[in-house]
Amino acid sequence: MKVCVYTICKNEAKFARRWMESMSEADGIYVLDTGSTDGTPELLESLGAVVRRAEVSPWRFDTARNLSLAMVPEDAEICPCIDLDESFCPGWRAALERAWRPGTTQARYEYVWSFDEHGRDDVVFYAEKIHARHGYVWRGAVHEIPVRANGRPVMVTAEGVRLEHRPDPTKSRGQYLPLLEIAVAEEPENDRNTHYLGREYMFAGRWEDCITTLRRHLEMPSAVWEDERAASMRYIAAAYSALGDERERERWLLRCAAEAPWVREGWIALARLYYGRGDWSACLACAERALTIVNRGATYISQGECWGSLPHDLAAIACWNLGLFEAALSHGEAALAAEPESERLKSNLNFYRLGAAAH
Repeated sequence: MKVCVYTICKNEAKFARRWMESMSEADGIYVLDTGSTDGTPELLESLGAVVRRAEVSPWRFDTARNLSLAMVPEDAEICPCIDLDESFCPGWRAALERAWRPGTTQARYEYVWSFDEHGRDDVVFYAEKIHARHGYVWRGAVHEIPVRANGRPVMVTAEGVRLEHRPDPTKSRGQYLPLLEIAVAEEPENDRNTHYLGREYMFAGRWEDCITTLRRHLEMPSAVWEDERAASMRYIAAAYSALGDERERERWLLRCAAEAPWVREGWIALARLYYGRGDWSACLACAERALTIVNRGATYISQGECWGSLPHDLAAIACWNLGLFEAALSHGEAALAAEPESERLKSNLNFYRLGAAAH
């Protein structure tokens, strides 16, 4: 099989060497540079990539990606579209070929979108930006996706393909909001982009717009994925909290937990709310309910902190305040086991041990 990687870039020289090394298992590497001023295209060319320079105006991600896809030779069979701040783990090519069966048109793979402060996996889900050379176009001004022009994709899961995202933390998100507004204006019934737009309003601190947009998302007939609906409810709750309306915050978090009770995030958000109020019985009940959920969904909804020390930490503090000293000690030990570097959790555990011994 002929495998060709392609992408778009602008001012990403800092990632070029790592990215090229990661893509070295491919038969060809094709890059559309959209206006770098830091030497990115020259560096990529020196490392073996085929680079074309082009201005995309007005800027849209789908336009740029379609131009970069057009650079890939016609005889290529498999095309991973991988950004420069992402990198494959070694062995990805062989794993992809093992998964790719006759008739396959697209592959999903493990995508580590973020890491925690200790370098451990945080948000992990399956992405789908590996596709056949022919029959695909990119669609969407932002949060663009490869779409099979005729018919549904024939999808395989490429076990053993792992892509890690290590972005530049100083890079602005400024372009995402106006592009999402364009995307929703173009496809007003696209529930996915409506959800993303509401979330982006939250990131921007536009609380009323966040609430209005996400309530519209929840009213859309096509918005049926419970996990994402629950996330919209959680973001609405965050917006109400920022506006000082704690009653609405609680109401929406209760709806969130009821919508997708198998998702930890809603229960942890409720536990935090009750922690802030000093309602220790409710805090403990929600934290322990979260801990009964043992299967972490491989979706972008899943937050790493909900699968680390946080649930046990909240439960331990609640237990201590309720006079449940042995339970506080047990949860404190579990919290520290999940985050052994934490000095705060170490200190808390010593406190719980002394308390349990005294009682």
